[in-house]
Order: sequence, then C-alpha cells, then structure tokens
Amino acid sequence: MDKKKYITEEEQIKCRKVIDAFAELYETTNDDIVVLDGGRYGFIKLQYYSYPNGFNTSMTFTDSVVLFDDLWEDWLNMQLFNIVKGTAMIELDYEDIFLSLPEEKKRTLMEKREYFAGKAGIFE
Repeated sequence: MDKKKYITEEEQIKCRKVIDAFAELYETTNDDIVVLDGGRYGFIKLQYYSYPNGFNTSMTFTDSVVLFDDLWEDWLNMQLFNIVKGTAMIELDYEDIFLSLPEEKKRTLMEKREYFAGKAGIFE
C-alpha cells in the first residue's frame, strides 16, 4: 500500500528555495525559528524554543507561496521590533509600527521582500 504524499515534488523544490532564501532569518533569531523538511508531509516550521520543553509552535507547509508569506512576515516583524525596541512604540502592533515609519524606510523594507522573492524564485 502506497503512503499518501501531502506535497508535490515541485512544491518540495520551491519550498527548499524559500527556506534557503530566508537563511538569514534563522541565523538572527538564535534558533527560535527552524524550518525542517518533513518529507512527504511538507515542511515544518518550529518556533519559540525553550529548554527543556522544546518548541512551542509548529506549522506544516505544503505550498511555497504560503511558506514564503509566513517567513516574510516573521522577518518583517523582527525588523519592526528591532526598530522600536526601547521606545514607547513597542506597545503598538506591527501593522501600526509599519504605518508610522517614514516612506523611505517602508520602501527599504519592501525592497527586501522583493530581494527574498528573487532569491526564492517565488513569483517568477
């Protein structure tokens, strides 16, 4: 009896490219975000590690665009957090922080999205 596969070979290849494109995200989060190849199940994102309990959150992805959007949001939120760390703006949600930024800073952040998309070949 064949085991069911939940991700296509094409999506496996695309997801690997997305993971590679966001390599800097994993390096800067001190292993707080890890994306692993789950074989026929897709790719598993583990998040919020604490010893000795392990990871607090896990998500499975079988679509490279959904994976890209999720990792992009993590990367952007980390950038926004670092921008407002130590200020009163830390109380705002990420969307409000983004909206309060100067246009040039917003543009710079969004250019990084294009950079990641290009590395991943996601919107070609």
